[in-house]
Amino acid sequence: MSRKALIVVDMQNDFCPGGALAVPHGDDVIGPINALVDTYLANGDVVVYTKDHHPADHHSFKANHPDGIWPNHCVQQTGGWDFHPDLVVSGPTFYKAFLTTEDSYSGFGGHIKPDMAAPSLADYLKEQRVSNVTVVGLALDYCVKSTAIDAKGLGFDTAVLLSGTRPVNVNPTDGDAAIAELRAAGVSVK
Repeated sequence: MSRKALIVVDMQNDFCPGGALAVPHGDDVIGPINALVDTYLANGDVVVYTKDHHPADHHSFKANHPDGIWPNHCVQQTGGWDFHPDLVVSGPTFYKAFLTTEDSYSGFGGHIKPDMAAPSLADYLKEQRVSNVTVVGLALDYCVKSTAIDAKGLGFDTAVLLSGTRPVNVNPTDGDAAIAELRAAGVSVK
C-alpha cells in the first residue's frame, strides 16, 4: 500500500522574520503547516523535515567567497539554524548543504545525518512506500520549488500548497515565476 508524505522545507529561524535571510511573512505559514502535520500523522502518513546545515565557511555566503550570493545563514548549531520554535516537529530531519563546497536548494540533496553516505530523503521515502508528496515551507521560489520539481522528477505525485509557503522574492516576480515553473514541471499548485 502506498503512502503520502508531507515535506516541510527549511522552516528555520534565519528564514523567518528577524532572521539573516528572512522571507517576508515566512512565519505566517507555521499554523497551516502544523495543521497539516497533525492531519498527516493522524492518517498514518509520513512527515519529514529538511534543514540547511551550513558550515560557517560555506561557499554560498557573500562574506566568505567571491561567488557567494547569500548572507551567512543557517550556520550549524546557531539560533538561526534552529527550527522556528512554534513549528511542530514530529518526524525525521534531512540535512542539506553541510559541506563547504556543496549546496542544495532541494530537500532531495538532504541526508538523515550530515554525512553523504547516510540515507537520503529519496531513499527514506521509497523505504516508507511513499508515492504522493506535498511540499510546504520556505522559500517558495528556491528550496520549495527545487524540492517539488525534484520530487516530480523522481516519480512522486507532487503538490505544493500555497497556504504553507511564501517566496523570498529577491526580484518582485520570483514567486509568480516559481509557480509557473512548478506547473510547467507537472507539479500541482494549490
